[in-house]
Amino acid sequence: MSTAANDIDNVIPMPSTDSVRQRPRGYMSGFGNEFATEAVAGALPEGQNSPQRAPFGLYAEQLSGTAFTAPRKENRRSWLYRIRPAAMHGAFSPFAQPRFHNDFGDGPVSPDQLRWDPLPLPLSESGSEGGVDFVDGLYTMAGNGSAAGQHGCGIHLYAANRSMQGRFFYNADGETLIVPQLGRLLIGTELGALEVEPMEVAVIPRGIRFRVELVDGASRGYVCENFGALLRLPDLGPIGSNGLANPRDFSTPHASYEDLEGTFELVAKFQGHLWRADIGHSPLDVVAWHGNFAPYKYDLRRFNTIGSISFDHPDPSIFTVLTSPSDTPGTANIDFVIFPPRWLVAQHTFRPPWFHRNVASEFMGLVHGVYDAKAGGFAPGGASLHNCMTGHGPDAETFEKASHADLSKPHVITDTMAFMFETRAVIRPAAQAFDAAHRQRDYQACWAGLQKHFDPVGRD
Repeated sequence: MSTAANDIDNVIPMPSTDSVRQRPRGYMSGFGNEFATEAVAGALPEGQNSPQRAPFGLYAEQLSGTAFTAPRKENRRSWLYRIRPAAMHGAFSPFAQPRFHNDFGDGPVSPDQLRWDPLPLPLSESGSEGGVDFVDGLYTMAGNGSAAGQHGCGIHLYAANRSMQGRFFYNADGETLIVPQLGRLLIGTELGALEVEPMEVAVIPRGIRFRVELVDGASRGYVCENFGALLRLPDLGPIGSNGLANPRDFSTPHASYEDLEGTFELVAKFQGHLWRADIGHSPLDVVAWHGNFAPYKYDLRRFNTIGSISFDHPDPSIFTVLTSPSDTPGTANIDFVIFPPRWLVAQHTFRPPWFHRNVASEFMGLVHGVYDAKAGGFAPGGASLHNCMTGHGPDAETFEKASHADLSKPHVITDTMAFMFETRAVIRPAAQAFDAAHRQRDYQACWAGLQKHFDPVGRD
């Protein structure tokens, strides 16, 4: 009955299937679905959302992810039935984590192509693993817009070697899209637990409190904050009714709860700054919930890739998993795009991505394997940034290989997973990322070997 992929009984108490009342596994939140789940039979009120007294002495609380008056098909909200209301915590005070922020600067942005090695895993001075959890391990790379303006995104990396202990986090500025690259994460949220491994992604909606535990020890990955319209599946248009990410493959958690008292810390991100408050109980105490505003996960390996079967390399838009629409039709606030294993069969065609300049800006990451447009230098856990109208494309080695490939045979790309955060606005690198020791100062050299082949007499 669970919509979560795994039940981790020893971390967050999970109900047995015979005590769960829940609708069948369904689509991602917000696509016409109303999820209903309870960890204790009878905890969900019947017939109304806020009875005079909720069952079992619980508190009814509505969590609204959109304006109350948003159109029904776009409205997202959930009703939570919890042990204590979310209002119960101490006063907030500033919290210092200087590497995680939304300071993208207001000065000139270099049009250079930028690329980084993987973010180093945390180590103590002695060389043994230190104690850096998910929140402490967040490292801002770039972004645009602002939470105050309700548009744009923040792009971050994380590198951690310790589970969050006695600490919970929520982001009031936007959705949090987590892309693990190394190590599984157990994300305990108010609405239940999700275990997410590399090749999967998780989205934590704005405001939902959560804790990240490291299942495999040291972990690393990518995070995108979405300040704009909520992420959704892209329209398929001429593709038809099937393809790309299928709604049935998205998972939401079923209700589970912690009834724990003690000394805990609640960290909040609010208007680009971090704050902390003491809290005397675990906020993961929702016993039942129903609605369509909930965390979810997706396995990127289930993406139904569409491609050209005649000629020409297709635009990357056909690899869109999720999109945050902007106020301009056909233009995204942010797209989450992947480049998964696939067959390349196009004839009379340069099969890898062509050289290009875009009105959109692209931040790329690599979860696993090798990216087919680069022969080297782009490692799993690394990143690159190609901003608006900055030229980029295959390196010299890839160009020469693809230019002389035997096109009578298909090229099967296996054992890889690259992705891209693509936005309509310029992505401004944070000062710490631009100055970082792991930025590749010689990135442009990958195109230096491209030779002049022009021959005004011949055709090739």
